[in-house]
Amino acid sequence: MRILVATDAWHPQVNGVVRSLEATIAELRALGVEVEMITPQGFRSVALPTYPGIRLALAGRRALSARLAALRPDHVHIATEGPIGLAARAACLREGRPFTTSYHTQFPDYLAARLPVPRDLVYAALRWFHNAGCGTMVATESLTEDLGKRGFRRLMRWSRGVDATLFHPRAASILDLPRPIFLYVGRVAVEKNVEALLELDLPGSTVIVGDGPARAGLQARYPKAHFLGNRTGELLARTYASADVFVFPSRTDTFGIVLLEALASGLPVAAYPVPGPKDVIATSGAGVLDADLFTACHAALKIPNACARAHALRFTWRESARQFLDNVTTARSGHDGVTCRNAQAFAR
Repeated sequence: MRILVATDAWHPQVNGVVRSLEATIAELRALGVEVEMITPQGFRSVALPTYPGIRLALAGRRALSARLAALRPDHVHIATEGPIGLAARAACLREGRPFTTSYHTQFPDYLAARLPVPRDLVYAALRWFHNAGCGTMVATESLTEDLGKRGFRRLMRWSRGVDATLFHPRAASILDLPRPIFLYVGRVAVEKNVEALLELDLPGSTVIVGDGPARAGLQARYPKAHFLGNRTGELLARTYASADVFVFPSRTDTFGIVLLEALASGLPVAAYPVPGPKDVIATSGAGVLDADLFTACHAALKIPNACARAHALRFTWRESARQFLDNVTTARSGHDGVTCRNAQAFAR
């Protein structure tokens, strides 16, 4: 099978969508699937307003149609709702190509944090985008239930994994700071609620790894915190393993791959009891979910590193890739194929 993945999120962006696609595609290829990609690379682009680190590709339906014709995929998966995703959706609908989508980002919450945009209006636009396909892949059970209540159809589970060879406990620390060390890894942006962590009067040290439009302001307002910027690969893995607790203050994530990376590194998690952390941590005992983040941080210090690591090992990228492939197969077969064609006809 040849699958084409169309995505607005790709390198040099550092986020969960890029990590998910990168790891899943590597495993799909290991399973013998041919995967082609259409990304912002190769298109002219403009900076996203309020977030210059993300650039939007100037991609149109004609350009996407030409690439689809040249690559001749058996199936198209549209990973994002940006310009490339919209152009790929239009091209697939016009040409009768089967396609699936994935719901990675809670745009209604993200936009509400930045602009006075009604959530219902954003959800309506997202339903229009996703319901035209043969299926929409979502990461967790709680997100499936929520989107189902909001009118999203043909929802499919696509969980995530972790590279447990790269992310693992280590004896030596690279953070020479007072302990305990409370670590956050991710975008430093308003929708990630990083300030909720920085406001806590925690003992030891608070470390922020990542970058984003809110970093400069937060760094100026919270000089006691340690902002290390973006880290990837081995350096990121060693940073995880040097901390004591991973703090996840976000209330809007659909999963949180960083949760698995932290757990695999032996870090217990402190987070709010919201979708994402509730699905990943559940009743595993590998973290503490509490409406009081301060309480969660202190309680997480008591969790053994081995407990966190053991829970992370339940999530693999190989299994994630198999779920993805099963979803594609289901979307293209039998009754779902008829459903797909009807959805596409209705979406036109």
